[in-house]
Amino acid sequence: MLRVVSTLFGSSRATRIPVQILSRHFHRDPIPVAWERPDAGWTKLNFDGSCKGLKGVSSIGGVFRNHKAEFMLGYAEPIGSTTSVVAELAALQRGLELVLENGWSNVWLEGDAKSVVEIISQPNSRKLLSSCEMARRHVSHINLIMSEIDNCKIKHIYREGNRVADKFAHIGHGLDRPRVWRHVPPDDDVLLRIVQEDAVGKIIIRNRRRQDRH
Repeated sequence: MLRVVSTLFGSSRATRIPVQILSRHFHRDPIPVAWERPDAGWTKLNFDGSCKGLKGVSSIGGVFRNHKAEFMLGYAEPIGSTTSVVAELAALQRGLELVLENGWSNVWLEGDAKSVVEIISQPNSRKLLSSCEMARRHVSHINLIMSEIDNCKIKHIYREGNRVADKFAHIGHGLDRPRVWRHVPPDDDVLLRIVQEDAVGKIIIRNRRRQDRH
């Protein structure tokens, strides 16, 4: 940061360089985002964690759908106070546990926390967890479960394409114990509408007015 500030005020020629860089971050074109169906024979898990308030009161949630965008299973639960990264990892771990319980062998994992996706997909990123024992334990369990699945891939999606998982994670705040819904989602008007919008491929426009992180 000091180097950028000194460059800004060092000379008139140098001033143009960081200004141009910032301009690219603040004036990018909007991005169309839509939930994508998995291929036939694959199951897709969208997962999410939710943290509220200064105490980090957290819950997790996720949803499984098939290549026809049919609802297969959803889950939600409160997990107490923690960080957003731990909540995201806990949501993924719980989803993978349900993968094993149901015997699914071709699984596409998708979440909107880019840092978490990178931690799982890029081992070099795991040094960021050096100060968090809970996060390291989740990553260890996640790696173990993924190694037992025949075909498993993980991908980042912007939050506009992860709305159903986000809704399940928020449902978790109102629960006093873990819940799983099989074949039929909860009777929630907003959730049912989003599930249907995903099924028909509704596009949500993401406005990139600042540098995207999710």
